[in-house]
Amino acid sequence: MAWYHTYFKGLPQIAWKLHQDEEYTEYEIDFLRDVLELSAGSKVLDVLAGYGRHALPLAIEGCDLTCIDISGEYCEELQAIAHKDHLPVRVICADVLNYKFSEQDFDAAYCFGNSFSFFPRRDMQQFIGKMANAVKQGGHVAIHTENLAESILTNFQARNWMPVKEDMIYLAENEYLPQEGYIEAEQTFISGSEKVTHTVRQHIYSLSEICFMFENAGLEVVGTFGNLEADPFTLGDEQLYLVARKL
Repeated sequence: MAWYHTYFKGLPQIAWKLHQDEEYTEYEIDFLRDVLELSAGSKVLDVLAGYGRHALPLAIEGCDLTCIDISGEYCEELQAIAHKDHLPVRVICADVLNYKFSEQDFDAAYCFGNSFSFFPRRDMQQFIGKMANAVKQGGHVAIHTENLAESILTNFQARNWMPVKEDMIYLAENEYLPQEGYIEAEQTFISGSEKVTHTVRQHIYSLSEICFMFENAGLEVVGTFGNLEADPFTLGDEQLYLVARKL
């Protein structure tokens, strides 16, 4: 069983949510609306949707959202809010690698929130292919990651820590395994007397690898950006926003 099957519950789940910046999320939603060419009635697939920080605002604007995530806690929260506010949101609690979407059912798809590095190479092509197959011809797919090789390896940190919010602290010990192509990290979350430690693997891809896999899935890469202002990605940029079009 992969690490992400059991990671997003308890302190890690709470920490991820507390760490998000609402204003920055609004900028990401503006970006998604523009690059995916969304409007009221657009059918959109949110892959690894979490608690719906992008999906819910888009649904409020009239988009028809289908959200998939493996965390039962996140899915329950997202479903409860969508039901309470009568929003057009369908929630699927499942491992995306094992779920079959209807082909060409969506106008657009996206995977945001730095979860694009969860999968090893043998699964990543399948993951990208699932998004590609789900989108109609001419539709767009967008992804975000902070774990691109050109980003993370230029300033690799073997140890780091940060306060999350309130009384919670996050610590990590990281080891990059070049032959395997991933970072193995021991992550610890401490809140009061509670302490949780997980070992995670973040698979590191170069931009050229990602572009190759997108093109291999029938997706034409139309933009690789280092920020939400759509400046072209360059070596050392801390994050990647990639946009592709279904051929």
